[in-house]
Amino acid sequence: MRVPIAIAVTSADLVLPAPDRHTPAAAVLPPPEELDLDGALAQTAGLLERHGHLVVLVPSWLRVSALRRLHTVRAILETDRIALVDVDLPPLGTALLVRQLRQLTVSDFSPGVLASAARLLTHYIYAGALLGSVAKLDRIPVGLKAHAKSWSPNAQFAVLANPTPHLVKLGSGSGAAHGGGPALPPGPEFATHLTFARGQLTTDWVASELAPAWRVQGVMESQLPADSPAWWATPKLVEFAAAIPDPSVLYQLVASVRREECRWCGFELIGDRCGFCAAPLLAPQPPPPTAAGSASGSASASAARLRPRSRSRH
Repeated sequence: MRVPIAIAVTSADLVLPAPDRHTPAAAVLPPPEELDLDGALAQTAGLLERHGHLVVLVPSWLRVSALRRLHTVRAILETDRIALVDVDLPPLGTALLVRQLRQLTVSDFSPGVLASAARLLTHYIYAGALLGSVAKLDRIPVGLKAHAKSWSPNAQFAVLANPTPHLVKLGSGSGAAHGGGPALPPGPEFATHLTFARGQLTTDWVASELAPAWRVQGVMESQLPADSPAWWATPKLVEFAAAIPDPSVLYQLVASVRREECRWCGFELIGDRCGFCAAPLLAPQPPPPTAAGSASGSASASAARLRPRSRSRH
């Protein structure tokens, strides 16, 4: 089956196993030290020839050399069919977003809608980690008290990075929170599956306590992405992320958002920014008043102030 949109990633460990036989694989764009510029140009040109459009997920931790390579390839190919979409999620959460977009490539969404859907779907991914220390963590706010407790033996912290930062210190010992301990990080209020990956922290806390508390519909263990210890500033971790697994629910979520046309490149988009050229969605400017309409301008403005404000888009 030919898929008109290809999803690409910058690391092979961001490609989780497909949940079904209909979900396409993602293309992996190697870094400059693994593939020279000519090879990168040939690979990308081949993807465009086979699929038509390419949506590349660009994680926030990507090295500058790899980021420059992506922009160089797009510039040399002189194409507007490559979207470089910034993603500000932890590594495992990024992998789940990649899989969701892969699931949606078999739908009837246009390339522009699919590219801009990444920002929308990010709000529905609950990404965090169980950490043995937060002493060096700078991705989310960490108070002085939590920093001090990081030096305690067997200290463990449940940290949520997305959609809203949250940090809870768990009880010492086996890794489970003691009875009557602090509340767990707030979880999703919709159906999700939980994926977790172990680092150098030996505990079943994610599967035995977090998953039931979040009422997830399924739990899957995965391999820890190579960039996770650096992102969380410690190798002593178990990373986790909960996300919507059902492609029909994902489709309805994206389809429910109003579509606009990018005034710069012409692609369809949802939300307030184009996924291909990153141009913001500009509100249409009202036409200049005519001589006949200027007399009623004051009354029209007063009436406009009484109208309810429109709801903001995702």
